[in-house]
Amino acid sequence: MNGANAMKQVFTALFILSGLTALGQQTRTTEKLVPYVKPIIGTQRMGHTYPGATVPFGMVQLSPETDTVGYELNGKYNPDVYKYCAGYQYDDHTIVGFSHTHFSGTGHSDLGDFLIMPTVGTLKLNPGKADQPHSGYRSAFSHQREVSEANYYKVKLDDYNIEAELTTSTRVGFHQYTFPKSDQAHIILDMTSGIYNYPDKNVWTYLHVINDTLVTGYRQTNGWAKNRVLYFALKFSKPFMMHGFRNESKREVYRGFWGKFNQSKNFPEIAGPQIKAWFDFNTTEGEQIKVKMALSPVSMDGALRNMQAEVPGWNFNQVKAAGQQQWESELHKVVIQSGSREQKENFYTAMYHALINPTTYMDVDGQYKGLDQNVHQADHFTNYTTFSLWDTYRALHPLFNIVDPLRNTDMIKSMLLHYEQSPEHMLPVWSNSGNENWCMSGYHSVAVIADAVVKGNANFDVNEALEACVNTARHRDYEGIGLYMDKGYVPDEKSGVSVSNTLEYAFDDWAIAQMAQKLGRTDIYNEFIKRSENYKNVYDPNVGFMRPKLSDGTFRKSFDPLTTINQGFIEGNSWNYTLFVPQDPASLIKLMGGNQRVIRYLDSLFTMHLPDKFFAETEDITRDGIIGNYVHGNEPSHHVAYLYNWTNQPWKTQERVRMILPKMYKPTPDGLGGNDDTGQMSAWYIFSSLGFYPVAPGSEQYALGSPAVNGATIQLPAGKTLTITTKNQGPKNVYVQKVLLNGQPLNRLYITHSEIMQGGKLTFYMSGKHN
Repeated sequence: MNGANAMKQVFTALFILSGLTALGQQTRTTEKLVPYVKPIIGTQRMGHTYPGATVPFGMVQLSPETDTVGYELNGKYNPDVYKYCAGYQYDDHTIVGFSHTHFSGTGHSDLGDFLIMPTVGTLKLNPGKADQPHSGYRSAFSHQREVSEANYYKVKLDDYNIEAELTTSTRVGFHQYTFPKSDQAHIILDMTSGIYNYPDKNVWTYLHVINDTLVTGYRQTNGWAKNRVLYFALKFSKPFMMHGFRNESKREVYRGFWGKFNQSKNFPEIAGPQIKAWFDFNTTEGEQIKVKMALSPVSMDGALRNMQAEVPGWNFNQVKAAGQQQWESELHKVVIQSGSREQKENFYTAMYHALINPTTYMDVDGQYKGLDQNVHQADHFTNYTTFSLWDTYRALHPLFNIVDPLRNTDMIKSMLLHYEQSPEHMLPVWSNSGNENWCMSGYHSVAVIADAVVKGNANFDVNEALEACVNTARHRDYEGIGLYMDKGYVPDEKSGVSVSNTLEYAFDDWAIAQMAQKLGRTDIYNEFIKRSENYKNVYDPNVGFMRPKLSDGTFRKSFDPLTTINQGFIEGNSWNYTLFVPQDPASLIKLMGGNQRVIRYLDSLFTMHLPDKFFAETEDITRDGIIGNYVHGNEPSHHVAYLYNWTNQPWKTQERVRMILPKMYKPTPDGLGGNDDTGQMSAWYIFSSLGFYPVAPGSEQYALGSPAVNGATIQLPAGKTLTITTKNQGPKNVYVQKVLLNGQPLNRLYITHSEIMQGGKLTFYMSGKHN
């Protein structure tokens, strides 16, 4: 190392330590919250979370993979792959390696880039099978020797007697492997591995061995994201003795003239769709080999710059501590008072899961790859990706508007640039890594944008944003929008999810109308407020449910409101979706026959039994997330418990919310009742635990519920705080007798965003009897 580099590393280390000291002083007198984060929650069954390391909104999610189930089986979809949306299932007994990119809590998947596996003994380059020990490079492990914390993961690889530790910065994954004594120690880099993998998913991969400690490369994949390219720089703390490649690409007729070389051992580069590499070391007992892998959406040089900027040295514990301090800072934005350890683990793991996504998508110098496949420069903002908007518009982005409004505006700026760069000229529906995935129903980025504008958190060009929303909503050739505009509904013959599309378009129309009204655009308001009533066109008063309607204006004859299969809805049944009019519950209640009928309907929803046959073919809905016929494990019902507030029995909202919380959220590996969906399930928990919920994003109002915490303090911008206090709180005292805001009675069933952001004191008086 030359003197300049040495001095740079010293200054960098001092900078990190000074930052840690300053942040430590901020929290010295407060309780540490990271110990309450349990990333293992949701890794069993339906949660689809991962236990590995990441920092808030980080570009790297470094986590173990526990199997290699492929997406395809005998030419068809393999349903077993669904368990591995996050790469890890708690019930598995082997680990195949550690990869650097993961989705948190999704019901579909991609990623799993650049899998690394340390081994000793005879070199094996295939992962093998879980039911055949020692058939490949995978290793047995046990949960007794596994640690999962915020930005830290540790596990013993039993077959190799190797201790693996993982941590991250925003763009760098940091591995620390403690080896036994061996003259056959290997670190494998499997470029063929991936999540939701299939043989031709890799379009191309490339590896360049620059020297005996540094490797760069990239991978281009065709998966959920059709054209995703990710670059890396890989650095070892110790020089390897030799390296090798295995090219498992299918044999092509044209092979060029690379046969002049032996590319299998100690060759400086290799390219092809299916490449594996290994690096050999001699190790002494207890010797640590550290590995840093930096990612970039732009270039290999960009990855190198990211590494040098974020993790220039080899102090693993320092990087771990810096990342955990980032988590402390984020978690302290909502501090709950007292409470059991179980409650704190539920709450702060929910906070953790809510602050993983969306993810940073740019290099340290601001460069990123756009939807037009060109390199762009982020101008004084952070560019984000991983927008699961069908889920997150409901509560996650409203949560950001309270606890992190500036970050939320950067996310919206990212959405608006997506619109500018999109060949289809549409706002994101479900986007990742410079790609639009077109997944799920509606175009709910408009709700996120409208919510920010209506709540006064619009540090972006609001008129350009309104134009983007309107143009997206008028995109006639996207999933029935033209027919929806002409007929007022999506016809059943034209879409398998015609009813849910109609309902979700109507909500998005309402959100656009609220934004237009805020900006004084009466013409736009009138157009879209009228469109927002289109939900009425798919309500059949003869049966009392939303129902598929044919092009001729008649309702489809064959109809079962209980089944989730082939009834015109996406991931839900008519019993739940009939209530999806969050923009106007009062009009929905009138449409459905009035107050008493809707109360009976809601009561039945929560108490009836839904037999398995009605959701047996819907993999995103399982018994784990169902209470009666209410499907909490899927997002379209997340506002439903709050609808009692629009009836004359609002106390039932309080009762239902306090019933849902402990049933659907537990501090155990199977503690989530459904996919966390990049933080939406967790955001519901946070809001509902605090006592209010954004039923209709795009409105200033939050419906009041029943706080489950003893109290809480929310950190707001400009140094303000909102303190939530409960009087006579207890597990049976779920009913709210009265609410005071800054000492004055709040004689209504909602609180406004403005009131929250002004700070002060919100006091709930609780009782075991409803008021």
